[in-house]
Amino acid sequence: MKINRRNLLGTAAAAVLTLTTYAAHAADVTLNIGYQPIVEPSRVPQADGTYEKETKAKIHWQKFDGGADVVAAIASGSIDIGYVGSSPLAAAASRELPIETIYVVGLISEAEALAVKNITKPEDLKGKKIATPFVSTAHYSLLTALKHWKVDPKSVQILNLRPPEIAAAWERGDIDGAYVWDPVLAQLKKSGSVLATSSDVAKWGGPTFDAWIVSKKFAEAHPEVVTGFVKVTGAAYASYLANPDSWNAKSPEAEKIAKLTGAKTDEVPALLKGYTFPSLKEQASADLLGGGTVNAVAETSAFLLEQGKIPGVLKDYSPYISDRWVKEAAKAGL
Repeated sequence: MKINRRNLLGTAAAAVLTLTTYAAHAADVTLNIGYQPIVEPSRVPQADGTYEKETKAKIHWQKFDGGADVVAAIASGSIDIGYVGSSPLAAAASRELPIETIYVVGLISEAEALAVKNITKPEDLKGKKIATPFVSTAHYSLLTALKHWKVDPKSVQILNLRPPEIAAAWERGDIDGAYVWDPVLAQLKKSGSVLATSSDVAKWGGPTFDAWIVSKKFAEAHPEVVTGFVKVTGAAYASYLANPDSWNAKSPEAEKIAKLTGAKTDEVPALLKGYTFPSLKEQASADLLGGGTVNAVAETSAFLLEQGKIPGVLKDYSPYISDRWVKEAAKAGL
């Protein structure tokens, strides 16, 4: 091809037109995001408005107290992207809800645990009132722990309460324990003790994680917005992983996270360490979205079926896990 001034000007004009069209198109997009008040790095770009700047979309943020509610919102079409745990994700996929997992937020370690009062050993759980949000990662971990301890779940009064309700019930003395996540967990630990964490449960064969999911309908209609969302999320994790100690109690990051989650600023650094956060580069690996996440969702689904929490399981969960978006975000660069 012969390159001359006219060709260059034509090419440049076409590029400008394309970018202008994309910006105008993205600006017309409304993105509804369901988040949970969980202490993790993406709260910072949420507070800063970085998601809006990158995606060029008009974003409506909606707070939810549990993954089951997030899944219900996506199913109803009221949100497009949502934050869920691996158990609600498995339940949603098993019911063939048209979603895709686009980012593994973190592998849950100390961030979720079974906090109890006046209970020192698993056998003491029999007859006690233990609260947890049903079909959540905490619920899954509680059932896995009981199975490991050989404690019949039917011998325990397991109550379905959301985190704010758990905090209130704990203060009133209405419950003997709860399997829940931070920042409510941090509140319970002040006057109770921890019988098991999700790190323990992972060793017993029940690893859990949190993830961002997207409605397939929205992803198909606005792929550039989904890529932008993942790019910003990856950048937030890269910033934290590069220097975790800089996100100390006096940092602006801790202040922003505390404001959006209700956690105390001085608790944020420790709460962040309750997760193992994978980088954007690690997302597409065989351990995560490249294969491992599919296996984890399948195993979680099998357990939920065994516990009677879902009506059936699928032969293949790969349609609900995608490494496309992290790959595209990585190509776009942080």
